[in-house]
Amino acid sequence: MAIFFSANAAETEAFGASFAKTLKSGAVVVLNGDMGAGKTVFCKGVARGLGIADEVLSPTYAYMNDYDGKLFHFDCYRLKNGAQAEQLGLTDYFYADGVCLIEWAQNIAEVLPQSVITVTIEKLGGDKRRIIYE
Repeated sequence: MAIFFSANAAETEAFGASFAKTLKSGAVVVLNGDMGAGKTVFCKGVARGLGIADEVLSPTYAYMNDYDGKLFHFDCYRLKNGAQAEQLGLTDYFYADGVCLIEWAQNIAEVLPQSVITVTIEKLGGDKRRIIYE
């Protein structure tokens, strides 16, 4: 386990970009944190670190955004269980070559791969965040 302290959104995004360099193709990353913790900001940094120039937006209503097959960004907030993720075909991406970033993964925990990387973003007050990763 390692911890990074971020003073603002720009630092969270920059950390995401450097974190991306540690990810291998096919990595599945579970992102934990309350609403507004900075999960999507972190995803923007990961995308930049993977060389993706597209604007990264939260996939709340689409469930998953695909960035050129390099990055799959999931938002499972509205899913009730893993069966729903399977019915939508979302679980197929867990075994593709791109990196998967999954927000609200606890909603589909029963269908996640055995091996995942966990990143937890905690609000510390103001724009400060503690990012725990393992």
